[in-house]
Amino acid sequence: MIKAANRRIHKPNRGAVQLAREVLLIEADAIRSLSERVDGRFAAAVEMIYGKNDKGRVLVSGIGKSGHIARKIASTLSSTGTPSYFVHPAEASHGDLGMIDRGDVFIAISYSGNSAELLDIIPHVKRQGAKLIAITGQPHSALGRRADVVLDAKVDKEACPHNLAPTASTTAALALGDALAMALLQRRGFSAKNFADSHPRGSLQRQAQALVRVADVMRRGKDVPRVGLGTPAMQAIVEMSRGKIGMTAVLDKANRVHGIVTDGDLRRSLENGMQVDRKNKVDRLMTRRPKTIGPDMLAVEAVKLMEDHKINQLLVVDQRGKLVGALNMHDLFRAKVI
Repeated sequence: MIKAANRRIHKPNRGAVQLAREVLLIEADAIRSLSERVDGRFAAAVEMIYGKNDKGRVLVSGIGKSGHIARKIASTLSSTGTPSYFVHPAEASHGDLGMIDRGDVFIAISYSGNSAELLDIIPHVKRQGAKLIAITGQPHSALGRRADVVLDAKVDKEACPHNLAPTASTTAALALGDALAMALLQRRGFSAKNFADSHPRGSLQRQAQALVRVADVMRRGKDVPRVGLGTPAMQAIVEMSRGKIGMTAVLDKANRVHGIVTDGDLRRSLENGMQVDRKNKVDRLMTRRPKTIGPDMLAVEAVKLMEDHKINQLLVVDQRGKLVGALNMHDLFRAKVI
């Protein structure tokens, strides 16, 4: 009896499944259609936001379902390098309009383009000298006519069976906002490390950290211990102590890496009876042809290389084998790569 009951519970509602598929196809078609209408107006909106003066802000507003979309767009812009704020149009009429100033960019979202709450505050936005970008399905609406740039978010129909509930239209507006955020991210040169810095907790931060390059976390210049071939062993040990990362690179006169001396190399040499004095050179201590990595490799690749070869330090070299940096496990821990 229990098994029969379970079968009844999990029996698929074929009508619901078919409707779900239709909803997804309608919304996917809406976004595909939207992509065909992205043109110079979109580029103008990107430049308008990117080119605002240093004191200018991006304010995003909408009412109802468009308000929820506006909040998400403001959040996405902020997390990708364009500080933005959501402004509720009804609250704006009761004091929040004071935050709008010359140099700001105001993004108004309304599918009909005739939302009374938005239209009430647009004159103030314009009087203050802020630029207005409209995301609307009706470019020739009251909102569209007042905007400096109009982004056309029109859809053929809503996914709602009655063609009433905002569904495909809100998806289109959200996708257009994402496109704006990504275009601005690229325009600003916003890196994976920048993204990680703005997401100090959670899986987003961990995903972003996975894209951090070796060059972002490695030690450079005087922070990288180094000695030349033929250097007395004692001098190499002094350099290792100065660098405080448990190793020193051994270079030729052209700054190419020929070896590395680590704490482990020193310990093994002493165990084998080697005398650390001026007679013995670093060449006898060093490990030849050490593992190296390029600065443009991902930091997670450095972690894997260290784990695979059971080492704690890596020298970073360019394509010609010249030393450009170094890193150890502590650097990777500090950068939260591991």
